[in-house]
Amino acid sequence: MAPRNFSSKRFLDIILSAGILVFFSPILLFLAFAVKITSPGPIFFLGERIGRGGNPFRMIKFRTMVGDAEKLGPTVTAEGDPRVTRIGRLLRRTKLDELPTLSNVLRGEMSIVGPRPETAPWIALYTPEERRVLLLQPGITSLATVQYRHEEKLLSGKNIEEAYPPIMKDKLRIEQEYLRSRSFLADLRIITLTILALFQKHTPEPNGPLSQLPFSGNSKVSPTRAPKVRRHYE
Repeated sequence: MAPRNFSSKRFLDIILSAGILVFFSPILLFLAFAVKITSPGPIFFLGERIGRGGNPFRMIKFRTMVGDAEKLGPTVTAEGDPRVTRIGRLLRRTKLDELPTLSNVLRGEMSIVGPRPETAPWIALYTPEERRVLLLQPGITSLATVQYRHEEKLLSGKNIEEAYPPIMKDKLRIEQEYLRSRSFLADLRIITLTILALFQKHTPEPNGPLSQLPFSGNSKVSPTRAPKVRRHYE
């Protein structure tokens, strides 16, 4: 990505994140109150994630699980996880729990579009080639995030330690394609795809390089079910 595009990307990050936080500020206050009164514990969850260059940072989200949830189970959550609170299920389904993450974008720790940040134990499983995604600023959304929007359903009833690695590897494959083909225009298309996916029961499954992304003007995407976990993990 050319330096000018990096500058444009950062400008887009600041404008979008600040604008959304201001516009949704009444909802943020209401959700903070709802989280506080419906379950004991802090309003926000501060989870350590690995960012650009392998540097750790604290990603902020509305708390959707019981206190000390990371000590009670895996960092990856499956549908039906008993650690998730009642209000947490709603926040996760609507993705409203990630509104506070925009503050990470404003601080420059994340971008609107980029590889989804993982915890250190999962990063340790990356191959040297896969670790190249750490050259990028982690993001709130990406093609992999959209394609695996229903990841919790895929993992439901499965052993996380066995079922998540193949999903993670496929997401990394998508993120590596983004690394090779990223551009300011591609980011705009991914943001559009993300917004549309929020209103769909099943998410579209992008195929091919980023140049063939939906909304490029000459490609078609039909809704599909979320990808299945590899058979030998089922």
